[in-house]
Amino acid sequence: MAEILQRAGAWTFDGEHLRIVPGTERQVHQLRKVLGEIVVPLAAIAGIAFEPGGRKGGRLRLRLREGADPLSQVARGRLPDSSDPYQLPVEKDRTGVAEYVVEEVRTALLLAEVPGTACDRYLLPGPAVPLTATGSDGTVTFDGENLQLDWNWMAEESKASAGPRRLGLGDLAGVEWTPALGWENGSLRFRLGGDQPALKPEHDPHCLVLWGVRQARETSGAVRLAAAVAARLPHPHGGSRPARARDGRALPEADAAQHPPEAATATGGPRAETAPTGGDVGGPVAAGADHDVLLRRLRELGELHRSGVLTDEEFALAKKAVLDRL
Repeated sequence: MAEILQRAGAWTFDGEHLRIVPGTERQVHQLRKVLGEIVVPLAAIAGIAFEPGGRKGGRLRLRLREGADPLSQVARGRLPDSSDPYQLPVEKDRTGVAEYVVEEVRTALLLAEVPGTACDRYLLPGPAVPLTATGSDGTVTFDGENLQLDWNWMAEESKASAGPRRLGLGDLAGVEWTPALGWENGSLRFRLGGDQPALKPEHDPHCLVLWGVRQARETSGAVRLAAAVAARLPHPHGGSRPARARDGRALPEADAAQHPPEAATATGGPRAETAPTGGDVGGPVAAGADHDVLLRRLRELGELHRSGVLTDEEFALAKKAVLDRL
């Protein structure tokens, strides 16, 4: 068990899943709070790194496999650092613990031989529905099957005259989220099948304009709704529609966490990061490699404990986790 607790949240790794729990303090971004607890299976992880930040400590950053998470699929790395649930600011006195978490996850990736290629199905579920997103010119609601777009007094005449729009999942070819940057507006666009005219967001009757002045509020609602829709559409690297739970939440394959999927493509996905072992990490792990890695980890834990980086409780938990794997 590897765990780090910070004001912005907590990350806990049990060897099979990384559990991400957001903090409750006021400065924690709204998107992190509304997403709530996220459980990331090991098979969905491409890599993890600790980025030192000088006097301020640093930052833990998790990188997921292409196509593993509907939220990451629609965000495409464009979420601000403060709202990204797969980042964790680390205080200076906990940098050693952060590095330990990184080593544990990397070692697990190596031993499980998790591929770094793209997934052909989502390994994390999309947000639960119903959801509502508000933009500067209207509101969109999604109940898991249908979308309802309603326009307000700020909508352009071309949208207002067309009236409310109702779309089913079967009408959609995709969903696109573009974040607002500074004073520049963003958009939440629903792409229909077939040839459609290319229109600006303010004139597209299937597109919600996101006002740059209210970034935190509109980012939280729009990107969550986009992820919920994406999770229920055919996977971009697969083609089949995912199964759903009773609450409308899209479900990953039942055994996805235990059996990493084959890559849909040989290129395009991120490469997995692995723990430095001094040997060739590209092939199968040697018979004694696991034992040697765990023994080295015990020595490193002892050093961290003696230097005061790990508390007695943290050291006892980490030591037990390593001994259980020997």
